[in-house]
Amino acid sequence: MRRCLPLLLACALAAPALADDPTLYGRYEYIRVDDIGKTLKAKMDTGAMTASLSAKDIERFERDDEEWVRFRLAIEGADDTLYEHRLVRISEIKVRSEERRDPDDDGDEEATPNVAERPVAEMEICLGNERRTIEVNLTDRSRFTYPLLIGTSAIRELDAAIDPSRKYTAGQPNC
Repeated sequence: MRRCLPLLLACALAAPALADDPTLYGRYEYIRVDDIGKTLKAKMDTGAMTASLSAKDIERFERDDEEWVRFRLAIEGADDTLYEHRLVRISEIKVRSEERRDPDDDGDEEATPNVAERPVAEMEICLGNERRTIEVNLTDRSRFTYPLLIGTSAIRELDAAIDPSRKYTAGQPNC
């Protein structure tokens, strides 16, 4: 038994290395957002912490002593459907320098703040055959190519790794 003890100890220490590898996805993937009933092209962004969904007419309100948020989608082909979700929290997001200037800028040096507050809701997504509930902040992404951005929090939740040289590796969502 004493001879086996070092071997057992070595096996126990190696066990985490034998765990399942993360699923490898491309930089861009199709993701179904069940809460809005749509499959969207998404950018898998390891440089962002949270997920973001393109929304407009974002309004916070109270229902049954809880904070909620309502919005419309700001994506190509969206109808006028109004979506409502319980507010999970308000996220503070760093604003990129190119987004800070006001288009109606009169030359005054006063810039917009470096941080934007965004409402966050939980939404169920499907990527490949993986279904997860993730936190999604709401902001108008209509000037971007991808209406949905998946950040590192959701990537971790999916137990995923991203290969930036690949795209749409999971195919259409199948949950």
